[in-house]
Amino acid sequence: MSTFPNSPRLVKAGLVLIDPQSAQVRRVIALQYNPDSLTRSLQVQGTGDAAERSEALRLKGPAVESIKLEAEIDAADQLEFPDQHRVAVEVGVAPQLAVLEALVNPAAADLLAGKALAAAGTLEIAPMESALVLLVWGAQRIAPVRVTDFSITEEAFDPALNPIRAKVSLGLRVLSVDDLGFDHKGGALFMAYLQSREKLAARAATVGFDALGIGGIP
Repeated sequence: MSTFPNSPRLVKAGLVLIDPQSAQVRRVIALQYNPDSLTRSLQVQGTGDAAERSEALRLKGPAVESIKLEAEIDAADQLEFPDQHRVAVEVGVAPQLAVLEALVNPAAADLLAGKALAAAGTLEIAPMESALVLLVWGAQRIAPVRVTDFSITEEAFDPALNPIRAKVSLGLRVLSVDDLGFDHKGGALFMAYLQSREKLAARAATVGFDALGIGGIP
């Protein structure tokens, strides 16, 4: 980062884990380096009834948005100052990878609790509810998401085979009010996200028919 006093503060992208019941923040995960690119795809939620002409323009819900990004994690900077970064010296970037892996794994304690309930004869055991994950990509883009795809490529190791450089690929699906409902904390966050996109759309420049090479609609 530049040391010039007028340099803008670097904002990091990251994930925030929220308790789905209390809405309390459990953990903030900042990516070490901002990804160079972010891929978004939106699948339209039409009525799906091609036989009904009157339904052709109707939308039954928000588009299903999928996001893909790649993040790099590197311990090289920390290893230059071993006295200040003992964790990096001892286990490399393994802790950062473990934090991300926890996004797709239930806690061991929850698995053991489920096992105990089954052993006690409980007939119905509800699936464990994970934390609500928010993708934070600057102040203007905060969206509730579910991790749908996750892969790690470990690219360099220390003498003890601890990873010291890795690339993480994340696939995310934005959770809408169709998934969570309007009363859920995640549903409210999705509505705020959708409204922020609408505000951005309102700031886009408008053009006339002449920009399209026509005088009007026939």
